[in-house]
Amino acid sequence: SWILNVKDLNGKHVFITGCDSGFGNLLAKQLDQRGFHVIAACLIEKGSRELLACTSLSLKTVILNLTDSSSIANAVEFVKQETDGEGLFGLVNNAGRATPMAPTDWMQIDDFHTILDVNLMGLIEITLKLLPLLKKAKGRVINVASVMGRLAFLGGGYCLSKWGVEAFSYILRRDMQHFGVKVSIIEPGCFKTGVTSSEVIERDLLRLWNQLTPEVRESYGDKYFVEYIRAQRFSMKRLCDSDISKVTKCMEHALIAKYPRTRYGSGWDAKFFWLPLSYAPTLLSDMMLRMLLPTPAASRKSLSRVPLDV
Repeated sequence: SWILNVKDLNGKHVFITGCDSGFGNLLAKQLDQRGFHVIAACLIEKGSRELLACTSLSLKTVILNLTDSSSIANAVEFVKQETDGEGLFGLVNNAGRATPMAPTDWMQIDDFHTILDVNLMGLIEITLKLLPLLKKAKGRVINVASVMGRLAFLGGGYCLSKWGVEAFSYILRRDMQHFGVKVSIIEPGCFKTGVTSSEVIERDLLRLWNQLTPEVRESYGDKYFVEYIRAQRFSMKRLCDSDISKVTKCMEHALIAKYPRTRYGSGWDAKFFWLPLSYAPTLLSDMMLRMLLPTPAASRKSLSRVPLDV
């Protein structure tokens, strides 16, 4: 399907969220080189300035905070002006955050809102507002989910948000097929980006650990925090890929192929570990995932009390 591409792509408008760094930043540069009119949404001015400094004059940037409806409305108005009646050929919903991510009973409800408001509700709001432009151009929507949208194994809002993105994408694809709008899902494995920064993840883990009640902390044991950090670092080191172009190539294919796929698994760990594991019996997947994280002290104590028949 790489050969059968959409014709006359030059000059078509594509709006990408989360372009300060990572996948969005690289995709904006690649599509700019291909001749698309890229509208890159960044969270902060610094990201916007750095992207403008290394791309062509046709690339435009806009500041976007997906937790703020007025910021979303401003970005949508900017896109309307830039597309100037032509409609929007591509929307790449890439912006997101991963932290806080920790055992569920370490969380407060605000920790869930922090992620869901960006990754799911913000994504839905901006998509709804841009649908008239996408329908006008018979365009494409590319939503970045995750392997964690297929296999939920870390506490917090991240997995929930990505399962939500998967469901929203499926519904949107079925609703929009009548209007010639195609919808694809990208499911990256672990890649080295700002979202997977060990420093950010560990800072949030420490904050959550320090605010635990004595009862909850005792159930996990004092060693658990150190073991959890160690397991996290090991997973990041062994599983995270630094070649983020594996993801942006999938995004490009979803934009330019005449017959884009419904979903794209990106990265060796996604294709050969996480996605196959998502189809495995629950007993097997639970056992495999248990091996990746430490065991709380209370669980170890209860196991040690189980009598063994000899």
